[in-house]
Amino acid sequence: MKYGFGVDLGGTTVKIGLFTDSGVLLEKWEIPTVTEENGEKILPDIADAVLACLEEKKIAREDVFGIGLGVPGAVKADGTVNRCINLGWGVRNAAQELSALTGMPVKTGNDANLAALGEAWRSGCDNLLMVTFGTGVGGGIVLDGKPLYGVHGGAGEIGHMTLEPGETELCACGKRGCAEQYCSATGIVRLAKLQLQKTDMGSMLRKENLSCKDVFDAGKAGDPLARMVLAEVFAYMGRFLADACCCIDPERVVIGGGVSRAGQYLLDGIKPWFDKYIFHASNTVIFQLAILGNDAGMYGAVKLAMDAFLN
Repeated sequence: MKYGFGVDLGGTTVKIGLFTDSGVLLEKWEIPTVTEENGEKILPDIADAVLACLEEKKIAREDVFGIGLGVPGAVKADGTVNRCINLGWGVRNAAQELSALTGMPVKTGNDANLAALGEAWRSGCDNLLMVTFGTGVGGGIVLDGKPLYGVHGGAGEIGHMTLEPGETELCACGKRGCAEQYCSATGIVRLAKLQLQKTDMGSMLRKENLSCKDVFDAGKAGDPLARMVLAEVFAYMGRFLADACCCIDPERVVIGGGVSRAGQYLLDGIKPWFDKYIFHASNTVIFQLAILGNDAGMYGAVKLAMDAFLN
C-alpha cells in the first residue's frame, strides 16, 4: 500500500489528511498557519507535520506517492504561486520548496479548484463547477477530470465576474459590480440593508447585527421584505451561474460555503433563474450542495497528487 497527503492551506489553519492510494482518509488534523515574516514558516511547518506523521505511523518515505497542496491564491500548472496576499507570499514555487523540505514529490493547485476536484471525485463527475457563497464568492472548475489553472493561475475566479457595471460601491477586489457584491453572505446583507432604507415596511430584518442567516430564516418564515431581497439575490445567482456555465458547460454545479446552509430553499430559488438564462445546450446541468464540507480541499489535494504520481 502507498500513502499520500492532502494539504489544504488556509489563512488561519492548515488542514492535513493522510490517505491511502485508494483515496481512503486515515487521519486528519490541523496546524496553525503562521503568517508572520511573510509566511516563511508555513512550508517548513507543513513539512514538519508530515514527517512527524510518518514517524508516528512508521511509514517509510518511499511508501508515500506524494503530497497535494492547495493554496489560497493563483497557482500556475508548474506549482508557481502567483502571489498570495493572505499568506504574505510573493511569487514562489511552493511545490518545489515543499518537495525539497520533505524529500517527496509535491503537486500544487489553487484551493478552490482543488475543493472542486474533491467534490468531482466523490460525485463521480469529470466536469464540474463549484461555487462557494461565503464571506466572498469563490469558484473552482474541473474539466475532463482536471482542475483548470489558466495561464496566470487565475482560472475559476468567477466571484469577480461583473453583474452590474453601473454599481457605485467598490468590491473588495477594487472593481465595481462583481458577483461577490450580490451573491456572497456579505452582499446579501448589503442588499437587505438597502431595501430596509427604501421602505418603512415592518420586517423581521429590522434588527441589529443583521446576518445572512437572518435573511434566509425570515424568508423561510414568509417575511415579505426578506422574500423581496431573496428574489433579487436568486435572480443574481441564477444569471451569474448560467453565464459561468455558458463558458465551461459542466455536468454539475456544486454549491458550498456558509450560504449553502440554506439548503434546498437556496437551490429551489436559484434554479428558475438559471433555467431562464442558461444556453439551451447546457440546460441539463445538475445542481447539488457540496458533500465534503471542510474536507473537500484535502480530498482534492490528494487526488491531484494521485493523478500526478500514481497514474
